Amino acid sequence: MRPQVLFPLFAPTTSLSGVGPRNAALLEKAAGGRVVDLLWHLPIGLIDRRFSPKIADAPDGAMATLVVTVGKHRPPPRNRPRLPYKVTCTDETGSMDLVFFNVKGDYVAKALPEGEERAVSGKIEHFNDRVQMTHPDHIVPLEDIDKLPRLEPVYGLTAGLTLKTLGRIMAEAIALTPPVDEWLDPAGRERMQWPAWRDAVVSLHAPASHDDLQPTVPPRMRLAYDELLASQIALLLVREAYRSLPGVATMGDGGLRAKCIAALPYHLTASQADAVAEITGDMAKDSRMLRLLQGDVGSGKTVVAFLAMLAAVEAGRQAVLMAPTEILARQHMATIAPLVEKLGLRLAVLTGRDKGKARQSMLDGLASGEIPIAVGTHALFQDDVAFRDLALAVIDEQHRFGVHERLMLTSKGRGTDVLVMTATPIPRTLQLAAFGDMDVSRLIEKPAGRKPVDTRTIPSSRLDDVVAAVGRALEKGAKVYWVCPLVDESELVDLAAATDRHAQLSERFGAMRVGLVHGRMKGADKDAMMAAFAGGAVDLLVATTVIEVGVDVPAATVMVIEHAERFGLAQLHQLRGRVGRGDKPSTCLLIYYGSPGETARARLSIMRETEDGFRIAEEDLRLRGGGEVLGTRQSGLPDFRLADLSVHGDLLAQARDDARLLLERDPKLESPRGRAVRVLLYLFERDVAIRYLRSG
Repeated sequence: MRPQVLFPLFAPTTSLSGVGPRNAALLEKAAGGRVVDLLWHLPIGLIDRRFSPKIADAPDGAMATLVVTVGKHRPPPRNRPRLPYKVTCTDETGSMDLVFFNVKGDYVAKALPEGEERAVSGKIEHFNDRVQMTHPDHIVPLEDIDKLPRLEPVYGLTAGLTLKTLGRIMAEAIALTPPVDEWLDPAGRERMQWPAWRDAVVSLHAPASHDDLQPTVPPRMRLAYDELLASQIALLLVREAYRSLPGVATMGDGGLRAKCIAALPYHLTASQADAVAEITGDMAKDSRMLRLLQGDVGSGKTVVAFLAMLAAVEAGRQAVLMAPTEILARQHMATIAPLVEKLGLRLAVLTGRDKGKARQSMLDGLASGEIPIAVGTHALFQDDVAFRDLALAVIDEQHRFGVHERLMLTSKGRGTDVLVMTATPIPRTLQLAAFGDMDVSRLIEKPAGRKPVDTRTIPSSRLDDVVAAVGRALEKGAKVYWVCPLVDESELVDLAAATDRHAQLSERFGAMRVGLVHGRMKGADKDAMMAAFAGGAVDLLVATTVIEVGVDVPAATVMVIEHAERFGLAQLHQLRGRVGRGDKPSTCLLIYYGSPGETARARLSIMRETEDGFRIAEEDLRLRGGGEVLGTRQSGLPDFRLADLSVHGDLLAQARDDARLLLERDPKLESPRGRAVRVLLYLFERDVAIRYLRSG
């Protein structure tokens, strides 16, 4: 049960005065649907209304508050309602106009009675040598001038929601913020000189200067730390609960693995051999394995995973590899299938496309244990998929799966070990945030024979030169990728569209040789096009980013990325990883349009300098912030509202140590601080972890 002290914060915004269905919908869009969402919706700017000049001294463009006497009202003629409604106002130095458009009812007449004094605040404009203010932000009688906000925080808005309305609602939300028992270690809080939790919230929504908006001010650091601490405690509780579940020791005799390694056309790299040893060592223990296998593009993760799966088969048990897309699942199958055949084993492939007798035959084989290895997509954890004895679940690109999906798969076995893989190098900071202290194996070398990719940045003015270079590469028998950011031309965004580029390149090189693949195509059509590119008549593939992960065409040696300045670093690195997979030299051409901004220039420069995915990931975190480090916000990675890992990364390790020490001393969170921490977990909606406490 959520603690009673938090009830007001988790009430819907409609519980606030003046928030009906219309405003609630706007608030939901701008910040979220609950009071607590408003607290986490921090100011992004500050309006200073303290400047109070006389009319004659009011400079153009200034934000100012003036005391004026209301004069003549000049509404537009009835037959010309689009003209502005003007009100002349004066002080001892001159006159000005207050200007309103689309006035409905008697709002202006009531707010500005002729002959009375009013304080008006807004932006000063000079029009035809007259001072004017269009739609003043505030109009108040002189007796209420103290209520006029002299320093007004600016928030992210949405169409239809005004700053004035949000400010009023926000003030009520902040007033509901309760004092809570302190969950931070007192000595640590004193050392950092952080305010109490409620004081930090109030302070962040009442900045006294632009400096108070920075992510490094003490109130923001405090709230960022609270969020990180809640996340780390939750990770530790869930991890501890997983470790305490009964496991099964899986030990093979090494026979199948030795045959597999002998059948490979290359030697394992040192880090591949180390990773296999670490994974099979974990599997041999009677506690459950939860290990992360991190490997850069083309580092050979699938083979490592397959050798771990063979350890399960040697022990008479089963293993499964689950990928987030059909393309990825079939890619893994293409790597594994020839090895499975040489070892005389059976392999099941299950995707959403498999139907009828063939599918039922695979299901029967898995249930009986005759098929020891399965590869597939989400289809693997459907109710009718049963295993005789599932020992190992390998989950690829696991950040694309929710926790529940992972649990559904592991629940199909007894004591199932879990190996999660990612081809996206994750910076240490983000790894800690996403996976806690999960055991990690890293593949740091590329397989032998791989050549470096020659990466160049080219302005769009040289597009014809790029097309000519692609033509020369095609004449020499190369396969070429051409990546565009959008599928169809958008009137709003001037990006090269894949469909248009495909039409242009088809006209130049022949329709039979140029293919197109994008996310709106059906899975079967996508696979057919990829197959035609991998081994058929298609030599030039125009694509959107659907080819980003897991597509393996060793003959492809040229990658053209159009509008490269619009892509994130990690995404550019993943796309570049589609070439350089064979033994021939490869080239990646990054075409940029216009004058890229500072961040885009830095990204393109890093791409030219290095192919080290781990360095690229660290730079991506620095340039983009933690929420976007994988190119898009992916489920399964923490989506922090207050902590920015590119700024608050140092706090994460501190939160990790604090969480570990707290749970060592108070594993059931029953001490006074422990009970306060339970409130913290509910506040940041990490309450699923509380279910794992032994006390219930």
